[in-house]
Amino acid sequence: MKHHMSSNIIEARMDFPAEHEKNIFGQFDEHSKLIERTLQVSLISREGQLKIIGPSSNVHRAEKCLQQLMVLSERGNEIDSQNVNYVLSLSMEEKEEAVTEIDSDCICRTINGRPVKPKTLGQKKYVDQIRDKMIVFGIGPAGTGKTYLAMACAINAFRNDEVSRIILTRPAIEAGEKLGFLPGDLQSKVDPYLRPLYDALYQIMGAEAFQKNMEKGLIEVAPLAYMRGRTLDNAFIILDEAQNTTPAQMKMFLTRIGFGSKVIVTGDATQKDLPADSKSGLDIASQVLKKVDGIAFCELTSKDVVRHPLVQKIVQAYEVYEKKNKPQQPEAGTRRRYHERYRR
Repeated sequence: MKHHMSSNIIEARMDFPAEHEKNIFGQFDEHSKLIERTLQVSLISREGQLKIIGPSSNVHRAEKCLQQLMVLSERGNEIDSQNVNYVLSLSMEEKEEAVTEIDSDCICRTINGRPVKPKTLGQKKYVDQIRDKMIVFGIGPAGTGKTYLAMACAINAFRNDEVSRIILTRPAIEAGEKLGFLPGDLQSKVDPYLRPLYDALYQIMGAEAFQKNMEKGLIEVAPLAYMRGRTLDNAFIILDEAQNTTPAQMKMFLTRIGFGSKVIVTGDATQKDLPADSKSGLDIASQVLKKVDGIAFCELTSKDVVRHPLVQKIVQAYEVYEKKNKPQQPEAGTRRRYHERYRR
């Protein structure tokens, strides 16, 4: 890196091979414009060299961000706006290097050979906890990869013979619609709820392998009610949408777990479809099991959203709104009455 000084504005140069330029700069230079806007620098690429011009601290930051993106590009990643946004947000905390560290962790590959990797520090921690603990709660908003990463870990464990089957389950509760009005038998009524789980399986495993394992009973996708009265040994079990379980359902589910099993419970505490006056099994489990050894609680936040950047903004906007409009008083009174009733 060469630096030329002029008052506080400096110019830095770095090698910038042409074959990586389009990937790093993005279509219509959208990524480079984002870096220029965010860090208030100018980027000029010419003949395998990149000039970065701007205030000294910003230039150093831009340099580090671009080096990280270069490593990602050299590893064969297609750079998207999530990568650029995340490298920039970590640069504010001076942790840019974490991006290439996260990227080196490949959980498995999809049927098309695309690697499934954690993309944020929160996701990396979540995946590490899944490998390390018997029961992991992944709690966070939509788009943080809670279910998809859990599925990838499940399929990887299944392929490596660490477990003999995969069981995927969610409570069959409607988001404001009534199940009874849908045509068909129970299976066809329940399938729409389980669709997101099927989609992830198809993408990672391929429809053919999925179908074959499904027929052999090695992969089971079922509503939570089907778990009652069974002991689940040597299985990788994922309970999705856990915010819609009742405390009794959650306890029933967690006490089914047998030897050699691993359990991931995913949910978003802000998206409950339960009746207003009922408690969520996920909330109660978070309070009851926080200090139990062998159980990890992994909180993902809007920083871990890896869908379109707009989704991250939507999640953040809702977080701000919900904080402002949280009903304070009635809750405290309800809690007091609840404690008084159970103290008697």
